[in-house]
Amino acid sequence: MQFYPEGLSLPESIFAILRDLIHEHTGLFFDDKRRDVMADRLSPLAQGRGFDSFMDYYYLLKYDGNATDEWQRVIDALAVQETFFWREIDQVEALVKVLVPQYVAATPGKPLRIWCAACATGEEPLSIAMALNEAGWFDRLPIVIHASDASPKAISKAERGLYGERSFRTLPAALKEKYFSAEGKQWRISEVLQARVQWATINLRHPAEVKPLASSAVIFCRNVFIYFSEEGIRSTVRSFWEMMPTPGYLCISVSESLLRVTNDFELQEIGGAFIYVKR
Repeated sequence: MQFYPEGLSLPESIFAILRDLIHEHTGLFFDDKRRDVMADRLSPLAQGRGFDSFMDYYYLLKYDGNATDEWQRVIDALAVQETFFWREIDQVEALVKVLVPQYVAATPGKPLRIWCAACATGEEPLSIAMALNEAGWFDRLPIVIHASDASPKAISKAERGLYGERSFRTLPAALKEKYFSAEGKQWRISEVLQARVQWATINLRHPAEVKPLASSAVIFCRNVFIYFSEEGIRSTVRSFWEMMPTPGYLCISVSESLLRVTNDFELQEIGGAFIYVKR
């Protein structure tokens, strides 16, 4: 990778239009306090294209019809992929102990679709698969777990199934031993569990990409709305609501809230966890 000793400056006027363009395309929103973060992460991309100003890079992203690959690089550069196994496990336990039994009772024999809509490098959907497998649900019910992220780089890592020690900081040792095998300094997920998850690159701001999976009965969309604007959250949640069955269950992070953003879902305590239920 080429090294660029100095990043490009990002004047306030250019930051405003570039920020709005990125927000429109990805949902990610950078306020004024994060201007330097955007500049630091995008400077190598702009300079790699031979540009000496962010204005040129803005024109590329906005007007070049062949900039699809460049947009993917933008998403990879801006996305935050910090995650780990067994994170915020209360909602997963509620899924296994309450929601799945309710689903089976209400719709016997019908396959259950679960979608992790911002799965980063895959630790969340694999945690769900582990929990469901431990409870024996895969033997009793057809279950499909979809997992997606807007970052192709993150999905590529998830598909490889190799994880470093930081991903295991809250996973019980017995589950690590059962579902992973050592490979150098990393750990590989078992093929059986990996096969339970269907991976895809999906941008939550693109309705055509969201629609096929938004009909899932359970959607996990955690730790992504903290990077969205209120408008971005509202439109994304609405796209879920339009396709989800009733009742449909939406799990977001404990650090996020929809209470002042939308009335499409009602917050309920289910099995000791807080989950939004489609009205």
